[in-house]
This record gives sequence, C-alpha cells and structure tokens, in this order.
Amino acid sequence: MSAAHPVPSTASDAVWKALADPTRRQLLDELRRGPRTTGDLCGLFAMTRFGVMKHLRQLEEAGLLLIERRGRERWNHLNPTPIREIYRRWIRPFEEEGADQLLQLKRVAERGVAAKPTRKKTR
Repeated sequence: MSAAHPVPSTASDAVWKALADPTRRQLLDELRRGPRTTGDLCGLFAMTRFGVMKHLRQLEEAGLLLIERRGRERWNHLNPTPIREIYRRWIRPFEEEGADQLLQLKRVAERGVAAKPTRKKTR
C-alpha cells in the first residue's frame, strides 16, 4: 500500500477556509460598508477581543484584509480580489446559459410529472 500524496494547497484554499466560518463572513459584510478599526469590529461581536483578532488574522492570511496602521489604530480594509478570483474560477462557469437552460428544463419536467393526470381504464 503506497503512502497518500498530500494535495498541494493553493491560495484559494485559504479563502475557502476563511469564508467557511459565519463570524468571518459577518466581518467581511461589515467591511463591505467601509474600513473599520479593530476596536470597532470587536464591539460588534459577543466574543473577546482575542477571538475577533483570531478571525481577523485568518482573513488577513487569506488575503481578504488589508491592514493600515494609523498611530495606535489598526484599520481593516476589505480586499475583494480573492473572492472575485473564486467567482471567476468556480461560480461564473456554472452560471452559463447552458446551466440555466438545464435548470429550466428540470423545472418543466418536474412540473409535467407532478401535473400529469392519471387516466381511467375504459372497458
């Protein structure tokens, strides 16, 4: 039996992992409205500052955050580029016209099966 070969990690793996957590998605939603200080973000969540910082660190490692230091403040800016790259690679190819037509055909077929009347046997 041969040893398993590890799958090489890609930059998009870190983005998927970061997006998998609901708290990190909420943080990104907040940052879509504009840059926020770490203190502001910590005030929005019912967790410790340390907990919020862990989430911010993972977002930063995935390239989803850009950090700007202004004196003692740390400003967090959303970097949408990694999400856009995932969209181009994984979402857009699946929303092409052919996929839409197949979904429409599926709906028509399912409606036809459900709406098909049963015929009574005649003598």
